[in-house]
Amino acid sequence: MKLSLCIATFNEEAFIKYPLDSAIDLVDEVIIVDGGSEDKTVEIARSYGQKVTVIPSDNPKMFHINKQKAIEQARGEWILQLDADEALSDDLKIEIMSIISSDNAQDGYWIPRKNWFLNRFLTKGGIYPDYTIRLYKNGKAHFPCKSVHENVEIKGEVSYIKADLLHYADPNFERYLQRWNRYTSLDVQIILDKKEHLNWFNYFVIKPKLTFLSIYFRHRGFQDGFAGFVWALFSSIRFWVIYIKWWQAISSSK
Repeated sequence: MKLSLCIATFNEEAFIKYPLDSAIDLVDEVIIVDGGSEDKTVEIARSYGQKVTVIPSDNPKMFHINKQKAIEQARGEWILQLDADEALSDDLKIEIMSIISSDNAQDGYWIPRKNWFLNRFLTKGGIYPDYTIRLYKNGKAHFPCKSVHENVEIKGEVSYIKADLLHYADPNFERYLQRWNRYTSLDVQIILDKKEHLNWFNYFVIKPKLTFLSIYFRHRGFQDGFAGFVWALFSSIRFWVIYIKWWQAISSSK
């Protein structure tokens, strides 16, 4: 068995088609760890045939735990780990096949990711290329499960792939706000676990200002038009939300 596709899911019926449609013919097996989906995610996944194995699980806030469970069950020599809202481009399929067929392949690979936002792929603002490790040899990677923004850690040599991974996390703004809210809550939980004290001036003035200037001007987010402005704005004011949620949690615990 050469290549295993690993996915962690929870209520992904609107998205699971992206990784499965784009990779089902490329891989030898699909390992899905599902966190108790209440929609048709599991039904849709199983409709792709005998390659697909669904492993029931709980749905931890640190969702990398289920990603780790998935790669631990993979039998392929190589693991292609995707999120339920990611798809392989045609060029990426070709490059992956070339890598796993090579005798000189590295242990893991960074892949440039294009993110869909407000009806377009963002190409500026420091969000592209949004490199993420998605292809690695079995047994060479693990998730530390310490941060919501982490990649797997690779034991060995890591190189780069040229072709793009397509990320459709935000088909509409409502979906973006849902994820935005979830990620800020996870960031707050990490801060609480570390017992860190936040400075309101830093989170209301310094961090938002520096983030907006970096995304919109330094990394030319303005070239992505209105979508680029909205991305820079909400990436900046998330620090307001993090501070407010942290303050509320601290106040309620007293």
